[in-house]
Amino acid sequence: MHSVVSVEEKLPVVVGVDDVPDGLQIVDIAATEAARVGVPLRIVHAWPGRHGGMPRHRALRPDPADGRHLLDLASLRARRVAPGVTVRTELADDSAAEALIRHSGRAGLLVLRHRDESTLGHGWGSTAAYVAHHSHCPLLVFRGATGGQGPVVVATSGRPTATVGSAFEAASRAGCPLAAAHVWTTGSGDDDTERRSAEERMRRTLARAARTWPDVIVNRLLLSDADVPYTVERASRRGRLLVAGRGHKGWLVEMLYHIGRSSPSERRLCPVLLIPPGWSGVGLPRATVAGTSWF
Repeated sequence: MHSVVSVEEKLPVVVGVDDVPDGLQIVDIAATEAARVGVPLRIVHAWPGRHGGMPRHRALRPDPADGRHLLDLASLRARRVAPGVTVRTELADDSAAEALIRHSGRAGLLVLRHRDESTLGHGWGSTAAYVAHHSHCPLLVFRGATGGQGPVVVATSGRPTATVGSAFEAASRAGCPLAAAHVWTTGSGDDDTERRSAEERMRRTLARAARTWPDVIVNRLLLSDADVPYTVERASRRGRLLVAGRGHKGWLVEMLYHIGRSSPSERRLCPVLLIPPGWSGVGLPRATVAGTSWF
């Protein structure tokens, strides 16, 4: 099965790694994406010695050599997954969030894993949550593989944006349906008129993209604003990829990272692809090389 995330041509894929158990699995995803579109891969790790708070006991203090060793392991793993990809590493001296945001300014895709921090009340972790609001390029937050089930889900704004195009391309590559949701606001006047207007905006937006990806089966869903939280959580549990624009206010991002982590008896939450405001998507390659499926 094809991989599904579009990457801006010639710009590298950037992946942030940490030293938690299974933390290097995210490298497989990033390397797969870099190989699919023929761009370099940059692996970034932030050394916690400057920003993480130094333990008093010398034996517990983080050593930069540990960070370099982690990057060496990540580089070897990436080259094993994608032998033809140019891999570079960086041991950042600034905080993880600052380093990743800095790299996002010259990247086509930024890839992070979620890191559960129960004290924050969400399952993304402080770094991913902060980067989600400030990344300059599309951000993929990996919350677990979904086993190749369910549709790609996109939240549409009613305008032709890179978000809709990214979702259509993802569904086309995965060979699955696209579920497109659009929200209309109740209580702002004539609800019937507002609903019809919202439906027409969604129809026009999807029709434009459908001309480029005619193979994608689209299921449209028009929501009232009161239905959004339930729908977002359901899409996170039943979809294979959730695509959304970050928006200038970021309220949808906050809703996404406050969705509770799946329990062992539930299906994992699907990956999220967030598109920043103003991302043009110009020059997105139409690569046809099959890659390892990670979702």
